[in-house]
Amino acid sequence: MEERTIPGAVISRLPKYYRYLGILMDEGVERVSSAELSRTLHATASQIRQDLNHFGGFGQQGYGYNVQYLYESIGKILGLDSGYTMIIVGAGRMGLAVASYERFEKRGFSVVGIFDRDPGKHKDVNVRGITVRGLDQLPEFLKNNQVDIAALTMPSEGAAKVTPILIEGGVKGIWNFSHMDLDVPEGVTIQNVHLSESLMELGYRMNHLPDHTKKVSASRKTAKG
Repeated sequence: MEERTIPGAVISRLPKYYRYLGILMDEGVERVSSAELSRTLHATASQIRQDLNHFGGFGQQGYGYNVQYLYESIGKILGLDSGYTMIIVGAGRMGLAVASYERFEKRGFSVVGIFDRDPGKHKDVNVRGITVRGLDQLPEFLKNNQVDIAALTMPSEGAAKVTPILIEGGVKGIWNFSHMDLDVPEGVTIQNVHLSESLMELGYRMNHLPDHTKKVSASRKTAKG
C-alpha cells in the first residue's frame, strides 16, 4: 500500500497509539480492545479500528489486539525498526535539549552530529560523546556520513540558508523548529514544529471551553477569593 493513500490525520495519530501501547506493555498488559483504547486516547473505538484497518487491521473480533504485536507493527509502519540518523543544526537551548533527549534514540532516532554557526560558544558542550561542530564543516560531514534527518533549531534566516546544503548533502527529512515555512523539493519531507502556534491553539481551546466548564472554573476562583 502506498503512503499517499493513507490520510494525514491517520498518520498523525499513529505515534499516539504507539506511545500508549508502549505504556501498556510496561504494565504487563497483553491484549486490549478498541473500546479500552478509546477511553485513554480520546478517540472513538470506531475511529481507532478504521485507522488500523488502513494497515491491515491487526485485531480479532472478540479478542481485541495483542498489545506487543500491535506495538511492533505500528513501529514498523513508522519506520522505527530500520532506524534513522539525525543531526541538530543550531546548538542553542532548544537544539541541545533535542540532542539530549534520550527517548529519541530509544525510538530509533540516533543523533550523530550537532552544528552551530558559532561553535566556540559551545566548546565545553558534549552530548553523549558528540561535540558541537561549525556550520562550515556541515557539507563535508554530510559527504562522509549518511544523515537521514536534520533538526533545524535555529532562527529562520539561518534555516533558509542551511536547507539547500542539507538537501545537496542527501538529507531526506527536515524537522523544522524555525518560524519559517521552508520550501523543499519533491523527495524531501519536512515536518514543521511551530511552538508559538501550538501555544496559541491551547489559548484558543481554553478560551472556548464548554459553558459548564467555564462555570466550574469561575466558581473555583470565587472560592479561592
